[in-house]
Order: sequence, then structure tokens, then C-alpha cells
Amino acid sequence: MRTTLLLAAALATTLHAAAAEPQAAPAETPGMTRIFNGKDLTGWEGDLSLWSVKDGVIRGETTAENPAQGNTFLIWKDGTTRDFELRLSFRCTAANNSGIQYRSARLPIKPGAKNQWRLKGYQHEIRNEQKLPNVAGFIYDEGGKRGRICLVGEQAIWADGKKQVQASLLDGEAFKTLFKLNDWNDVVIVAQGNRIRRYLNGRLTLDFTDGPALALLDGSLGLQLHAGSRDH
Repeated sequence: MRTTLLLAAALATTLHAAAAEPQAAPAETPGMTRIFNGKDLTGWEGDLSLWSVKDGVIRGETTAENPAQGNTFLIWKDGTTRDFELRLSFRCTAANNSGIQYRSARLPIKPGAKNQWRLKGYQHEIRNEQKLPNVAGFIYDEGGKRGRICLVGEQAIWADGKKQVQASLLDGEAFKTLFKLNDWNDVVIVAQGNRIRRYLNGRLTLDFTDGPALALLDGSLGLQLHAGSRDH
């Protein structure tokens, strides 16, 4: 997985109406900070029996012989994700379930526990499926109670204790055309205040404004390795 990150200045959080035409990803902001050197896991921490760098990409692997002890994370050590722009590419297999964690809290380490790298908070789902809603990119409340907070294709807000969908950004057929099955897919995540936008292969796929009482505004960045015998 190749990643770069920008910790940006605070910007307006006003929700804009969805356009009739597909919305393209913004151009990369100048001065981005590279947080993966393409060689090793300098600047990151996690279970090194599960995480490695191969052929210039971060790889997480859990097998029957060496299984992950619950969901575990490779955590970026050199900063947090307040207002930010994150750009990366991912590739996965049909058997996997992974994610990009951000604005997340690190859970307390249990005495004697093998898995010392656990996060809770917003997650960008990663999976190799083409049929909505079980696709890469929805917002999942890892370790929380809200489950799938906002789905791919939705422009929505959280108000009065629930999600309220305001517009549709793309349908199932458009996603199937957009997503590259068994290949590299480019992701851009832009978080500004309580508004989160996600782009896949250059197109806006999700636009969500969380409720002020529940919005996560800062926290850790990590990559998820889901429990089970899977390869990510």
C-alpha cells in the first residue's frame, strides 16, 4: 500500500449539494508529506509477524499458521489525522477484509495480550467486491456502535440520531465500471472538520457530514488487518 498524507489547515465544513455529473477528485495539494518510504516500516508500529514491506508496498498477511489475534493495525507513529488529505493505492484479493483507520483512538493494551495494536474510530472499508453496498469505501464505525455510518454512493449527514441521505453520487453499475477488480485502486480521503469526502479512481464516491456530538475530529491513522486467515 502506498500512502502520502497532508495535515491541512482547517477549512469550511458546509455541505454542498451533489452535482448531476460525476465529481472528480481534487488535484494533489503541493507539499504533501510522504509517510511510507517504500522500503521498510520506519514511522509505523504493529505486529511485525503480520506486517512487512514487499516489492515496495506494505503487506499484511494473516494465515491459519500465523493468524491475527483479532483485528490488528499498523499504526502511523509520527502524527495524527485532524484535517487532512490522504492519498494511497490498494490491491486486495477476494478473500480479504481490510481498512484504513483515521481519527481513531488507540485502545488500552490488555496485560499479556499479543495484539497490542487496536484502534477504534472511522474506517475506510477495503474489500474486493463490486456489488453495492458491500464494496470498498464505506465508512465503518470500527469498535463503535453505529456500524456502517455512510455507504458508497451517498451524500449524507448525521442528524437527529440517524443518517439522512441527501443525494446519490453513483449507482451500482457506475461503481462496477469504476472499481478495478483484482488490481490497484487509487483512494483519496479529504477530512475537513466534521465533513469527510472519499474518492475512488478519481471520482467522488461518498460525502458525509457527521453530527457535532459524534464527529471524530482528530486521532490516529492505521491500516487494518482483519482477524482470520486472509491476505491483504
